[in-house]
Amino acid sequence: GSLPSCRSALDLVPFGIKPLLRRAAAYEALERYQLAYVDYKTVLQVDCSIQAAHDGVNRMTKALLEKDGVNWRQKLPPIPTVPVSAQTRWSIPSARAPGANTPPATAPQGGPDQTAAGTERARTLKEEGNELVKKGNHKKAVEKYSESLKLNQECATYTNRALCYLTLKQYKEAAQDCTEALRLDPKNVKALYRRAQALKELKDYKSSIADIKSLLKTEPKNTAALRLLQELNRA
Repeated sequence: GSLPSCRSALDLVPFGIKPLLRRAAAYEALERYQLAYVDYKTVLQVDCSIQAAHDGVNRMTKALLEKDGVNWRQKLPPIPTVPVSAQTRWSIPSARAPGANTPPATAPQGGPDQTAAGTERARTLKEEGNELVKKGNHKKAVEKYSESLKLNQECATYTNRALCYLTLKQYKEAAQDCTEALRLDPKNVKALYRRAQALKELKDYKSSIADIKSLLKTEPKNTAALRLLQELNRA
């Protein structure tokens, strides 16, 4: 069978991706889904970009659900913890794409696995931006918000940066930031109001009115929005 040869390869390199994938496939063929699941999961710890392992995990999850029901995870053997030295995708900056000289703390850009450190740094930068806005330094605040958004796409950071762009009369950028914010939170009142302001300045009155009407569905008594709508109806 093909199991013994994989075993010896794994004794030599305990977290070799190819032998692990081969062994997982062998387990899968033998319908030993739990063991296959563990091997596929281990591969993803070593390198999170291996599509075959993602597919394998999905297949095993389905198979185990059918076999063991919703509590299938409780019956799994333990998944080995991959030591940092064996992780290719995470810790070693040199393993990244050439020319990507961003610090490793920011992990995959905008992806769900943003490191805690990256999220923390993003929050600090956002707060620094907020302080600069209070001081009236909108240009510098934009820089802080932009750095923060590189680490963590957050709705409030977009609407804050949009406010700065409005003040700086960069209406296209302001509208764009509100659109990003609304992608994250479709009913966001600030984003709708600020985009309406930007669109009004860009003389796109129809879209501006549409934004204010969406906003008023959420907050019918929003006085600022009602006032803007009056101005737009006169425009």
